[in-house]
Amino acid sequence: MTHAAAVSYRLPESVLADPASKPQIHGALPRARSLLAVVARPGQESVELGGLLYAYRRSGARLALLCLTRGEASPLNASLERLETLRPWELQVAAGLLGVSSMAVVDYPDGRLSARRAAAQLTERVRREVRSQDPDLLLVIDPDDGSPDDVAVAAAAQRAGQRAGLPVLARCMPGGRSGWLADLGPHAAAARAAQRSAAGAHLSQADGLAAVQCRLGLLDGQERLRWLALAHRR
Repeated sequence: MTHAAAVSYRLPESVLADPASKPQIHGALPRARSLLAVVARPGQESVELGGLLYAYRRSGARLALLCLTRGEASPLNASLERLETLRPWELQVAAGLLGVSSMAVVDYPDGRLSARRAAAQLTERVRREVRSQDPDLLLVIDPDDGSPDDVAVAAAAQRAGQRAGLPVLARCMPGGRSGWLADLGPHAAAARAAQRSAAGAHLSQADGLAAVQCRLGLLDGQERLRWLALAHRR
């Protein structure tokens, strides 16, 4: 398999040459004209990334979403339908509330993305979506905060981003020590409201929504972010 040639990209002004040496600072969101978010399962686009996605959309960015499973491994199901059938529909509603204009759902097995043989497949699937959507920024959940599936997704996005010359940005858990705090901007309140509405669209997970909404209600107008990969510059 040949590597894709690196493309030129202007790094956001807030990025230092070495992301590992970046101190904790406060600043604006990195700029993006087109963003591709990659998640392991439905619901993460709202609960974890919803505020960021909406803020980017209000800033004028085009949003695309790649979800690598149908979320069938969730222990919650408040419906009488099979989760692998229902959750992608819930995801579509949530994505619309967040301003996502393009969405793809893949049927890799939920809970098994970290299998050794899956790494190459995941990377290639992300690369295909990169070629289709032509983003200038990839967004994932920070692997230090997630499940083994989230770690696998972040690794696949890193490999795909590095091959395409794209930066990969991770959303960290609130209260973490890595990365930096970024403002959601003048639409922060609207972003949080949209995030809560999008989370509520996942009705099959109703038994856990009260706790999720309580947690989302505690968030302010900032997100903690860190770079997993920077763009290659020519």
